Amino acid sequence: MTTAQQMYHLSLDQTANLIKVMGAKRTVLVQGHMGTGKSSLLKVLAEMLPTHLPVYFDCTTKDLGDLMLPRIAEAEAGAPYVSYAPNEELGIHHGKPVVIVLDEYGKANPAVKQGLTAFMLERRLGNNVLHPDSIVFCTTNLGAEGVGDLLVAHQRNRIVVVTVRKPSNVDWIEWGINNDIDHTLLGWCKDNPQLFADFTDYKDPDENPYIFHPRATGRAAFVTPRSLEAASDILKTRDFLDDQTVTAALMGAVGDRAAMDLMAFVRLADQLPSLQSIKDDPANAVVPTHAAAVCMVVYRTMTTLDASWINAWMEYMVRLPMEAQGMFANGVRAPKYSKKAMVMTNRRFTDWCMANSHLFAADIK
Repeated sequence: MTTAQQMYHLSLDQTANLIKVMGAKRTVLVQGHMGTGKSSLLKVLAEMLPTHLPVYFDCTTKDLGDLMLPRIAEAEAGAPYVSYAPNEELGIHHGKPVVIVLDEYGKANPAVKQGLTAFMLERRLGNNVLHPDSIVFCTTNLGAEGVGDLLVAHQRNRIVVVTVRKPSNVDWIEWGINNDIDHTLLGWCKDNPQLFADFTDYKDPDENPYIFHPRATGRAAFVTPRSLEAASDILKTRDFLDDQTVTAALMGAVGDRAAMDLMAFVRLADQLPSLQSIKDDPANAVVPTHAAAVCMVVYRTMTTLDASWINAWMEYMVRLPMEAQGMFANGVRAPKYSKKAMVMTNRRFTDWCMANSHLFAADIK
């Protein structure tokens, strides 16, 4: 991979905007690492384009006959002929603008790739035409991952191919705060940015035992943003399962090394004050002594905070180290934080901001 190519890898937000702007005219193929949210672009685009119907088409489950089926029709003169009805999963029958993802296009049967050519170029399947405002885009894994994603030259030349980068730990934490990801896992991700590294940066897969690497023999499970979400679901069951069972489940989701390290980190959660103690007695609730545990308190609060106890939190927060207070303030000011308006209009928070305006001096310059 050239340096120029790496420089122009896009974030998911940049990719969604590209598809929104030009997807009605040109098909964009999004390639990227497994488990990084490529398919979720459909949900993002559906929110960006409320006038379009979201349509999902899984290319890996289709054969050529799944694109269209013959049906007998009659001309005005009464002579029968064969017409073709498109698969409803392609959304043509709606007669409305759609935004459709041809998911895992690189793994599709070669006949399916050929059958979708006119659909991708002309928004047409046989004599059936999509609404002119419809958007078509594709996803595929990186060829270097070795999981069967192949495009021959003439197929690639018909589309616009962009590479979506892996999120950083900061990117993923911001997403996780808004999507109910376990706060302990968020704290672990903050301390371990290598979980989000690109395997192309390592010649020896043992240099990073957490992530997928095509040369890592026997590494069946590994860390991706997708498997981290699975790990979050597992950690939320800790009250109902013993540690051995939780660890075994984590090993099956994110791999042996990640599971062991994560469980060691999880034990720090025992230092955390309960949410109820912060709500009921913020002046005396326990303040963790370990830096990682302090981070977990902040992430947990950002995920669960509501108007009923924001004042109690502000009273408790000032007892934390200033770095943690700044982490909370910067987190709630992030454009995508779902509870931003609630916090930013709270009197105690605005008073805190006024008293600590020096922390934001770099943002003002």
